[in-house]
Amino acid sequence: MSEDPTDLQLNQAVQRFRDAHMQAFFKDWFSRMRGQRSDLLNYDEVRQILHAQEMGVRPVLEEVPLDKIVGSVGRYRDFNSVFLPRNEALQDRWARVDAAREGLVGLPPVDLLRVGDLYFVRDGNHRVSVARAHDEETIEAYVTPVETAVPVDAESAEELREWLIEASRLQFLERTGLDRYYPDAPIRLTEPGRYRDLDEQIAVHRWYMGEERQEEIPYAEAAKSWYENVYLPLAEEIEKSGLLDEFPGRTVTDLYLWLCKHREELRGRYDLQLDEKAAVSTFASVYSGKPVRQILKSARLRLARLAGGRDVILGLPKQPKDDESADPSEASETSGLDDSDDSGESS
Repeated sequence: MSEDPTDLQLNQAVQRFRDAHMQAFFKDWFSRMRGQRSDLLNYDEVRQILHAQEMGVRPVLEEVPLDKIVGSVGRYRDFNSVFLPRNEALQDRWARVDAAREGLVGLPPVDLLRVGDLYFVRDGNHRVSVARAHDEETIEAYVTPVETAVPVDAESAEELREWLIEASRLQFLERTGLDRYYPDAPIRLTEPGRYRDLDEQIAVHRWYMGEERQEEIPYAEAAKSWYENVYLPLAEEIEKSGLLDEFPGRTVTDLYLWLCKHREELRGRYDLQLDEKAAVSTFASVYSGKPVRQILKSARLRLARLAGGRDVILGLPKQPKDDESADPSEASETSGLDDSDDSGESS
């Protein structure tokens, strides 16, 4: 008998994929509405934070609870936290794995890494996803244990995520020396791997300080200068603006990094040097963490660009005309369309 799946099996598998893909869409949507995360954990980030390394032992064949598989080595963006497929391009491979599950040979065991009591997929993401779609409780897997610098005490993905976030924050503060100067520094991210972005900013700031003073700048001094002169001014503007209300479940530091990227994009595209207030205002005009608000802001931006061209920027302060005196009270108005309704406060 042929081991290839029949057309009927493939058609049924394709339909199961489409159902799972639609479920992923709605689960992600509702998670965003509630300000929750629905992502798989990235094993490489976990490994770096925990200084983990795989033990040099032969993998052991086990039956692993599917709800204990919380992340992936390389496909963490393709599936959500319960391994529903997010990426439509997975359909062909996913359907063939699903159809093969019903065949005479079946599917081989997956390859997992165990961190504490939780697991990460090294090979077999589609097989795990298919098993979840069939409401199975366990999956056969070759398991390799991973050693960590400190014991990991987490029973779920959310517990591990919170643990990693706090560990990353403490490591960053200790690494930069900011914990000595500012023990209560309001630096907190909801994505543990993003602390590397802050490290890069400090490195760039240190380089510029060295160029200006023509000397080697101690890292701790550069970190302190970055915090006082780069981070705090923008963080304080974010807090003052009420922009956090637009992004449930996020922190000032999350928004700080997004605003840095936003400001850099406007600088590269339009050669604009935005101060903290203008950066927050332009960002608030087009972005929101609330899905309905984001749809409205995106529609408003499209209308503005239809009326004024693709280079329209919402939220920029109005510039006084040459023949008019610069009235400070006009600085809070926006250019293009009146953007007073999108100041960052939720409606």
